[in-house]
Amino acid sequence: MTVTTPGTPSLHSVDDHGRHIPPASVARLTIYLRALNSLLAEGIERVSSDELADAAGVNSPILRKDLSHLGSYGTRGVGYDVQYLNRQISIALGLTQDWRVGIIGAGNLGRALAGYPGFGSRGFEIVALFDADQLVVGSEIGYLRVSDVEDLEEVLDRTRTNMAVLSVPATVAQELCDRLVAAGIRSILSFAPVVLQVPPHVQLRKVDMSTELQILAYHAQRAHEPDLDAVSRAR
Repeated sequence: MTVTTPGTPSLHSVDDHGRHIPPASVARLTIYLRALNSLLAEGIERVSSDELADAAGVNSPILRKDLSHLGSYGTRGVGYDVQYLNRQISIALGLTQDWRVGIIGAGNLGRALAGYPGFGSRGFEIVALFDADQLVVGSEIGYLRVSDVEDLEEVLDRTRTNMAVLSVPATVAQELCDRLVAAGIRSILSFAPVVLQVPPHVQLRKVDMSTELQILAYHAQRAHEPDLDAVSRAR
């Protein structure tokens, strides 16, 4: 069994040519892709490594090293073809595949996720939404009708779901995760406030907002420490 750790993929990503991409590089590739999409929207056709690195908030050597995992797509003195690099990163991240997402849990977070318009433009189609509350089952959220979680396996099969989001209480998260795995789901994103266990062949990502806030608080505190030291020395 494998246990999730926040912010770390359980396996390296592998591109279409069998190259392994380190997890840290995978995370930054998503940032480069967002920057490239913005450049495309502005009608920009070519970008230098320095310009792309600046747009992504990293330094040029890191960007060039990350992109080297995909191959050599830049031309010295000319830079990168924005549309072509966008396509290559999308292929490496698996975004050219048909990702059909089921959301388990139609509470406030699940509803917000189901209604988020940015998923479609990034290659993710929300095809199913589930809940256990019979007062919620059958209601419509956007273009989706909430299904009973008791019918999870049947609906997953009918909608050809191949990725799932868990937005449920900790007490039921592992049970539902096990059902997803048994139903053939190999990619799961969990917002449940609990550590889940999955087989090695299942990719599980955990988003723990309380942990992220704690990390943010730590860095905010560190940012003020020089001021506190100056006050102490003045005394």
